[in-house]
Amino acid sequence: MPAAAIMAGTPTGFAMQGHGLQDLRPIDLPSPEKEGGMSVLAALMQRRTNRNISSRELPLQLLSNLLWAAFGVNREEASFQKPGRTAPSASNSQEIDLYVALPEAVYLYEAVPHRLAPVAARDFRARAGRGRAATAPVNIFYVADLSRYDLGPDQPDRAIGDPEVQKSYFYTDTGFIAQNVYLFAASQGLAAWFHNCDKENPVKEFKLSATQRILFAQTVGYEA
Repeated sequence: MPAAAIMAGTPTGFAMQGHGLQDLRPIDLPSPEKEGGMSVLAALMQRRTNRNISSRELPLQLLSNLLWAAFGVNREEASFQKPGRTAPSASNSQEIDLYVALPEAVYLYEAVPHRLAPVAARDFRARAGRGRAATAPVNIFYVADLSRYDLGPDQPDRAIGDPEVQKSYFYTDTGFIAQNVYLFAASQGLAAWFHNCDKENPVKEFKLSATQRILFAQTVGYEA
């Protein structure tokens, strides 16, 4: 597909059916639009779970805006010498990864440099859930990576090494990101649905490590 067509069109179709991961290329997302939309108060009035989601594809710019709003970089430096993100995390661990299932493949959202890196070729949307989730244009898998927790001597949070404390942190941090998605969807007139997902099969399919945990999925698209 010509580059001009990709930038002007939709994010899907980058890999032809029957081709493998080696045929996929990273998707460089356009710079997110940080102006416009509705006020936070208006978005809160519109925020809701809507499972009636169309299969209509999202334009690449809208996908870019969605992922940036979810967990993109909004300042160059924050605590612990890391960039700041649009959602908080324990000790700025940034332990939640967004695995984005599009019709042709699953990609890892890399906040820096704001792109999608291919992970697994083929349609894995059904791993997010049944019904509309399997045909919606975007499914975000929330995956925690426990190796991101800094257990060094300079870590001020002494409880961060406790597995139960870590669990409370990564579930809470996922909730922050998911709410960003809900509010962005509300501001853009999109439907969004946060739900459970297949936590077993994607471990191998997405090539996850022993320190990664699949938590939930969130489906986003136009209302059907």
